[in-house]
Amino acid sequence: MNAELESGRRAETRLGRAVRATVATALAIRSPHVEHHPRTNWLRDVILGGQDGLVNILGIILGVIAGGGSKTVLLAAGFAAAITESISMGAVGYTSSVSQRDYYRAEREREAAEIDTMPDAERQEVRQIYATKGFRGDLLERVVDTITANRESWLSTMMDEELHLQPVQSADIFRSAVVITVATLIGHLIPLLPFVWLARTTALVLAIVLSGLVLFGVGV
Repeated sequence: MNAELESGRRAETRLGRAVRATVATALAIRSPHVEHHPRTNWLRDVILGGQDGLVNILGIILGVIAGGGSKTVLLAAGFAAAITESISMGAVGYTSSVSQRDYYRAEREREAAEIDTMPDAERQEVRQIYATKGFRGDLLERVVDTITANRESWLSTMMDEELHLQPVQSADIFRSAVVITVATLIGHLIPLLPFVWLARTTALVLAIVLSGLVLFGVGV
């Protein structure tokens, strides 16, 4: 009798461990990640707008001075360029983000259609993705079964792991456009403002020095 109880405990222990391992694996795969990372690279937008504005306005300044233009002409041309190009760069950032969002949506619709029309082939793609990550045997099959049991999880996995695409939110599109616009305007003002208060030669030297320091700082 004692031997049977001991044998039952060992069998139950093995079974319990197997069940716990399966449940833990499923939860690890299906539970949402608790960390929150920004979807938009704001530093990229700041650098894109700021450097573009700074380099362009510096070129305009040098061109006006080389052409013999007065300080008044330089400031008029500089501020006009600052306003128009800031708006232009913001519009470029907006349309670029919108096109990225539309591309993601189109690819997601295509993947959804493939899951519906040829699920076996899509399951095999999931299997290959996780096989390259080191999953093998029964564990690999459990991972595939867990992911493909939920259509949204399956679709998200294909978008992220196969196509390496992330969704673009509408709020991020507007924020990106605003950040690029403001950064471009600031980039224009850095070499331009010295000409408001200083003599032309002194202002030109200061503008070149400030531009060099800003570009070096951003690079660092």
